[in-house]
Amino acid sequence: MSLNVALAMPSHTARAVFPPRSLDPLEPALTLLSREPIQDFTSQEGRSLLAEADILLTGWGCPMIDDDVLDAAPRLRYVLHAAGSVKHHIGDACWERGIQVSSAADANAIPVAEYTVAMIILANKRVLQIARALHTTRTDVLAEHLFPDMGNYRKRVGIIGASKIGRHVIRLLAPYELDVVVADPYLSPAEAAGLGVGLVSLDELVAGCDVVSLHAPSLPSTKNLIDAGQIARMRPGATFINTSRGELVDQDALIARVERGDLYAILDVTTPWVLPAESRLYTHPNVLLTPHVAGSLGNELERMAASAVDEALRLSRGEALRFGVKEADLAFTA
Repeated sequence: MSLNVALAMPSHTARAVFPPRSLDPLEPALTLLSREPIQDFTSQEGRSLLAEADILLTGWGCPMIDDDVLDAAPRLRYVLHAAGSVKHHIGDACWERGIQVSSAADANAIPVAEYTVAMIILANKRVLQIARALHTTRTDVLAEHLFPDMGNYRKRVGIIGASKIGRHVIRLLAPYELDVVVADPYLSPAEAAGLGVGLVSLDELVAGCDVVSLHAPSLPSTKNLIDAGQIARMRPGATFINTSRGELVDQDALIARVERGDLYAILDVTTPWVLPAESRLYTHPNVLLTPHVAGSLGNELERMAASAVDEALRLSRGEALRFGVKEADLAFTA
């Protein structure tokens, strides 16, 4: 018997993440109940779709799936999230009732890793600083005189967090002749060896790397993970990259170190999310700010749709979910 699929998310999310072509592969293996998403689980239309759904494809802004929703969805067995974290819509009732959950966090990690790798290569080549010098002087710039250490050959790159994003960064850096080290309390020496990286302490990583890239999850235990002490340990001329979350960094200490002139920062995330207009991070020549563009945007959103659709197709073939999420995972993932 074919499994029934319904979408649950705001309509604007559905339009962005699930263009019509992205849903076409579902049929005829599964039955797509409607191409219009459930936006309100209490509406008559929402209740009607819930009553028939075996699978929910969810996206950003999906309402909370709690006991009341599950009571209205007696057939529901799977929630496949076409985005990253499931913490905002998977209620305790889902875990208690054995609903299987998957996430497209791995698909969402790919553009973040691509952004990170691009920035690492540019940082070691000193492209951002040299470009700024050229724009400022408007004359011949002798790049090697400004930065005799420029280049990527055998530079040491530190990855904080062997998360999904961190592992994709490691994979994408493999072709380069770089020394890549990782700090992660959950990574074993054997796992690090399998990834082809060195395993070091956080203190050793920040003190010894030319580029330090942050990929740890935002959890109560990781707030200010990169504190004033860690920022002070970073070697002169190093570049710090943050595509994780602003609250993992002591931002005041970072600003103070940047203003000393011997540290560079590439920040796709800050605290607050949008900095006040007077923030010194906007104007300092050692800082590159981007407005949280590392994650899936534009046509990259469809990769997450494809991930969720592929999970549904796996279920139609009687296969296990590839990117299943367990309740225990939530304690150490975003």
